[in-house]
Amino acid sequence: MHDDASPFFIAPHRFDADDDVAPALDRRHELVIEGGERVLARHRLHASGHLLGPTEARQRWTLPEPVAVTVTDRRIAYVGGGPQLALVDGTGGGARHRRAMRLPGLVSGQIRWQWPSRLELLSTVPAERARLLVVCDALRTIQQPALGLTGPAEEIIALTRRVRRAVAGFRLAHPEMVDLSPPERDVLAVRAGAGPGAGEAWITLPGSLPVEFHSRDDYYRGHSGSGWRGTAAGAASGHR
Repeated sequence: MHDDASPFFIAPHRFDADDDVAPALDRRHELVIEGGERVLARHRLHASGHLLGPTEARQRWTLPEPVAVTVTDRRIAYVGGGPQLALVDGTGGGARHRRAMRLPGLVSGQIRWQWPSRLELLSTVPAERARLLVVCDALRTIQQPALGLTGPAEEIIALTRRVRRAVAGFRLAHPEMVDLSPPERDVLAVRAGAGPGAGEAWITLPGSLPVEFHSRDDYYRGHSGSGWRGTAAGAASGHR
């Protein structure tokens, strides 16, 4: 398995294989494009991981340096280097404590278009920057994991629209992968359009597949043994 597996800690119920958790990279550590896959855009943005609950949102990890983000007609993937992954723990009173986790020098992850249930566009400080949360569905009794991508507001707004159209187009083009009702297909047809759309700050994406955590308490996976191991290792072993 890949030691550079994603810290984005999601284990899908279906359409998931051991070699399909972390994106394949070439010798230059760039995303390997699959046969027939189309690249839609490339960005360089800051990445973070979040847990969104009914009453609170928590940031669980952040990468210290910007990552290379690739958007295709099948997925969004990121690749970044850096010596440390900053874990963010929320404690009472809203205080946050950061601690560093050593990495093997490369971190990567991806979200295929089966999983996102909604997109959230958030303003950050200063106002010239924004954050896109790609929220993946989960059992409603636990928190929803989200990948955060932060950068210049204009770029993030364009990214949000591009992801919206890509997810909707993928689900309409692959009805065998998602079970859509006629009203859901109508919503996706609107989402796949080129226009800016209404309610860009909160965009629902019908037809997302359910995901689950290996642990309801953890979102990231600590290092053990010879090095830090992320989602791919956890999915392969099936235990914490």
